[in-house]
Amino acid sequence: MSNYTEEAFEKTRVAGSIASGALDEVCSLIVPGITTNKIDKICYEYINDSGACSAPLYYRGFPKSCCTSTNHVVCHGIPSEKILKDGDILNVDVTAYKDGWHGDTSRMFCVGDVSVKAKKLIQTTYEALMKAISILDDQKHLGDIGSSIQSYVEKEGFSVVQDFCGHGIGESFHKEPNVLHYGEKNSGQKLTPGMIFTIEPMINAGEFRTKTLKDGWTAVTKDKTLSAQFEHTIGIKKDGYEIFTLSKKGLDCPPYKI
Repeated sequence: MSNYTEEAFEKTRVAGSIASGALDEVCSLIVPGITTNKIDKICYEYINDSGACSAPLYYRGFPKSCCTSTNHVVCHGIPSEKILKDGDILNVDVTAYKDGWHGDTSRMFCVGDVSVKAKKLIQTTYEALMKAISILDDQKHLGDIGSSIQSYVEKEGFSVVQDFCGHGIGESFHKEPNVLHYGEKNSGQKLTPGMIFTIEPMINAGEFRTKTLKDGWTAVTKDKTLSAQFEHTIGIKKDGYEIFTLSKKGLDCPPYKI
């Protein structure tokens, strides 16, 4: 993977800020009674009003502007007239495309009052992501990311989805390298300054296996247990990293103080 310029980092900052801003926009609106189509519409309008495009819309035939994955849906849930109810958990995944560059992020939301186990799953998933990000520099390998996530998650009694992974991102929505959320320390490609990629662990309350529904997109846990995910777009620097998709309002993990 070729090194990117500071111009690429700056463009990713802009796209990433728009993507995270879309999630900030829906944060206070995700309550019992809202539909996932309404969430999609709000994200679409926010991204468009920010002078960007929603990258998922029509990507490989995907019909909506964001992914909305509830409860046992692992990823790539398609927004619909589904009404969210008290106790649901929801992941919203958005990608903004601005001036030729992408910013990709997702965040979990609690709909009303959720179970203690759901809260623990969400918190563990967020902490696993941030712990993996915190170790990044140009001396680490891709395997260090997966090892960090897997060891922490399994210690907490959950499992790491292995059918989906993070990815390189930039002028293309998805590109090499694949960023696995499980693995061994000091394995895989060495990180180099200028690399831009996503880390987006999907963590299940039960076993790690998934299946994809007949729509060709929606992935669910095989055992129908809950699943959670958080995602950030990251850039590697000489002595560390930059997160391009942090919330400007501090709304990175529930419970959200709005």
